[in-house]
Amino acid sequence: MASVVSYFLVVAALLLAIPVTLLFLEVIAALSLPEQQTAAPSEVNVRQRVAVLVPAHNESVGILSTLDDIKAQLLNGDRLVVIADNCADDTAAVAAGASAETIERNDRARHGKGYALDFGIKHLSLDPPAIVIIIDADCRVEKGTLDQLAITCAITHRPVQALDLMTVPAESPINSHIAEFAWRIKNWVRPLGLSVLNLPCQLMGTGMAFPWEIIRSTSLASGSIVEDLKLGLDLAKSGSPPLFCPSARVTSQFPLSIEGTRSQRVRWERGHISMILTTVPHFIYEAVASKNMNLLALTLDMAIPPLSLLVVLVAGMSLVTVVAALFGLSYVALVISAGCCLALVLAVFLSWLWYGRDILAPSAIILVASYIFAKLPIYRRFLSGGAASQWTRADRKKNE
Repeated sequence: MASVVSYFLVVAALLLAIPVTLLFLEVIAALSLPEQQTAAPSEVNVRQRVAVLVPAHNESVGILSTLDDIKAQLLNGDRLVVIADNCADDTAAVAAGASAETIERNDRARHGKGYALDFGIKHLSLDPPAIVIIIDADCRVEKGTLDQLAITCAITHRPVQALDLMTVPAESPINSHIAEFAWRIKNWVRPLGLSVLNLPCQLMGTGMAFPWEIIRSTSLASGSIVEDLKLGLDLAKSGSPPLFCPSARVTSQFPLSIEGTRSQRVRWERGHISMILTTVPHFIYEAVASKNMNLLALTLDMAIPPLSLLVVLVAGMSLVTVVAALFGLSYVALVISAGCCLALVLAVFLSWLWYGRDILAPSAIILVASYIFAKLPIYRRFLSGGAASQWTRADRKKNE
């Protein structure tokens, strides 16, 4: 019996070591050549005609800033199309008033960003552009971003993902700053590491550019909250893996209210965990069977759980293996767990050292544990229910 338990613990520790090792390698790679990965493409001087799609669901309050950023970067012949999807507010009127080409979609039975994008692509097919760029309605688009995305897309003939960051106001609670740091690891450090290793990156839902011939033949109609993850895997499977372009940048803000932040985290993380449990085995099989290294890399990267959950899993496994060793079971699982702890701590520390010191003071490190414990109910609720799938506008009002 003891040998069976020891064997089980070793297997569990090895399985957990896979995402930890991948995270560690991505971080080390990102730190090795960061400057070379931020250079803007220069091989093409004249970019091709683009159409910018802005899917919007009840975004009339903040959409004008987004549209202003985009319009300032458009060239003659470019198009800006706002898809007002199942809106209960005046999003369509606000967008039209800002001189954006506006189309409305009302289909309560098929609610989701993927359906909105599919509607937008069908609309563009009447006069297709060379490049389609997707920007969420609550994002700010830094100067030069559309050029960077369009030129990189034209050079590589691949989908391109901009650096997508989320920020919090300086006066926000420390947990919000920790969340901002975790977002940087996920959307900046890790894809940069994959890029250094000459591997594709995940799509992030906004700041995405596609050659028309690729996006028109891609299945977008979906109500999933993590449709971008699935889209990236599908594109890698078909031979068009997304490319990271950190010289292009879009930003948005975390919700300011406690309820808005909680709701957003629940939707994102439950969706991600559901994807891990339901699609990773299938895509690993597909990647190995077809010898598709890009698909395998993206699938394994997606299999890395949200950082807080990964910390919980590693800490829990370490505790279990310590207790098992004290009761005379094999030390092998304990050694593997200790290695996971060390690798995870180093990955997070190095990420903070290079990419997080401006938002997270050293004194805040001791509060990371409270941030992680505050998220445990999310994972507990996931175990008792299904993954969230609704496209819901985040509550961005401040707490009263």
